[in-house]
Amino acid sequence: MLTESMLIPILIALYVLIAAIMVVSLLLNGVRPSKTLAWLLAIFTIPVGGVLLYILFGRNRRKSKMFTLKNEFSIRDEVQYPQCTPPISGNKEKIIKLIHNAAQCPISCKNEVELLKDGRNTFESIFEALEKAEEHIHLQYYIFEDGVLADKLLEIFERKIAQNVTVRLLYDGIGSYSLSKKYLKRLHSIGVQTAQFLPFRFGRFLSALNYRNHRKIIVIDNKIGFTGGINISDKYLKGDPSLGKWHDTHLKVEGEAVDFLNRTFVIDWFLASGEQVDISSFQLHPKINGEHFLQIVASGPDDDFDVMEQVYFSIINSAEKYLYIVNPYIIPNHAILQGLSTAALSGVDVRLLMSDTTDIKLVDWCVRAYFDTYLKSGIKIYLYPDGFLHSKVMLCDDEIASIGTANLDNRSLQQNYEAQAFVYDTDLCAQMKADFLKDCDKSIALLDYKEHRERPMIKKILEGFAKLLSPLL
Repeated sequence: MLTESMLIPILIALYVLIAAIMVVSLLLNGVRPSKTLAWLLAIFTIPVGGVLLYILFGRNRRKSKMFTLKNEFSIRDEVQYPQCTPPISGNKEKIIKLIHNAAQCPISCKNEVELLKDGRNTFESIFEALEKAEEHIHLQYYIFEDGVLADKLLEIFERKIAQNVTVRLLYDGIGSYSLSKKYLKRLHSIGVQTAQFLPFRFGRFLSALNYRNHRKIIVIDNKIGFTGGINISDKYLKGDPSLGKWHDTHLKVEGEAVDFLNRTFVIDWFLASGEQVDISSFQLHPKINGEHFLQIVASGPDDDFDVMEQVYFSIINSAEKYLYIVNPYIIPNHAILQGLSTAALSGVDVRLLMSDTTDIKLVDWCVRAYFDTYLKSGIKIYLYPDGFLHSKVMLCDDEIASIGTANLDNRSLQQNYEAQAFVYDTDLCAQMKADFLKDCDKSIALLDYKEHRERPMIKKILEGFAKLLSPLL
């Protein structure tokens, strides 16, 4: 029988063994030397806690993949689109090639896109499209909450299932944790197929907690698709008691690119449910006469490269006239920060539009911790005061418009499963640019570096503390 005097050395030896294994893993799989060194220090200086933090946040998923898509079920490489040349300048053609090679998404030519702003307009368009479904409805959301919107969807699902339409709903295990069992039972009772992405279970808690599916995708009959920043939550209709009205941007797509959104859903559905959906049974998209050039980046921690970071970085560095960004969580890593600063110092009009307040105070401090560098570089900052601005938009030189789910933070760029649409169209860019400038006119402008430096010392300390945690936020 083990005594306490015998047990303590055994536990210490076991801890040392686990720590040694993690050190070897870091040395073999670590990508950034600075990050590797930080984790080594944490493991050796924070007993037990350092190991647990590394298990939760530190492992390199690109080396030890959670899912091996190419070996299990990959369908992205099968899609072929006709060759086409979008109307963009030569230095931006590399972005199209990057997305094609890194995200396996060739550029598609024949698309119609419609910009949707805020919840009411977006859901009116979604409900109208759902009513037209004849074969299948695929929905994928990070946050799916009980409420008016969920009940409306339930009504539509029931009608469409009665018409022999297949409905599949995929929701994230953490983002949709509040979704009630009662609502799920109602879905199942009418025939909706559901799957939960990385559910909150103790057995996979440590390995899966930090890797969430942040995508928002709807595909109807492989003909109409939606993606963007808006979740299924009544706060998009009623607002939030503390933050006010939620503002967001979504995109409706018809044409070739819908097929890729559907393929992204089908892969995620397989990962969550184990069911392989036969995509050969889906009718191909109709021939659309639209001329919107479009690519989708479906990125995640299992990709061989930091795809979303690479694409954002390339767009930032390709900017010649202006770069406008709308995002609630701009917490840049070193590469993105250098890119933004370099662009502004080179004479590019770089503007950041974000909320004056956010839903998480610690994140708000971290976002503001980078304001000094922005202002010193000549980057213009605008804080939107009317509610919470949740859009994830990037505009560049009247040539590229990006709308989707990915924030400019470590979580979106390296840890989450994201979906971002990149549209190459001057008219859409002009429309979004005009909207952006109107929102800037309504916002609080932070333009003076010296004035910003005079903020209270307590704010500087809080921001500095939060900045230390930026790799985890």
